[in-house]
Amino acid sequence: MQKVLIALDYDSNSNKIAKIGHELAQRMGAETVLLHVLADQTNYSALQFDPMMGMGGYDYNVFANVVDTKSYENAGNSYLKHIKEHLKDESILNLVRIGDASDEILICAKENNCDLIVMGTHSKKWLEKVLVGSVAESVLAHTKIPLLVIPTGKE
Repeated sequence: MQKVLIALDYDSNSNKIAKIGHELAQRMGAETVLLHVLADQTNYSALQFDPMMGMGGYDYNVFANVVDTKSYENAGNSYLKHIKEHLKDESILNLVRIGDASDEILICAKENNCDLIVMGTHSKKWLEKVLVGSVAESVLAHTKIPLLVIPTGKE
């Protein structure tokens, strides 16, 4: 294993996904790539974060009023920067993409020659899955790269 791609969203459990994926990469002597895919800007207007990620007091209202694409990307980069700082590893590569989450995860994994994709699943109810779909399910259905899915729903 040479590269591990860790796909993160703004869920409060992202710290769990990042930590597990990063520890796995370190144990295998692999590089870590953090990816965040930006979608519809309205998704980011009501964010809640876990203070364990060291992000307490950070102004997440910046997402609510973002208009231009560059500011939007900067907000995503800032998010990944905080996660990288929390993991205390300067060698981590941060990538921000805009588009469909599952498509961008697959494209990024291929472009960066990743050997493993790590991501979480929110354990949505069946109706939400039918109406919204599942990024993890879509990635699994279309990848040839091994995928580690970490459940982050309620225990």
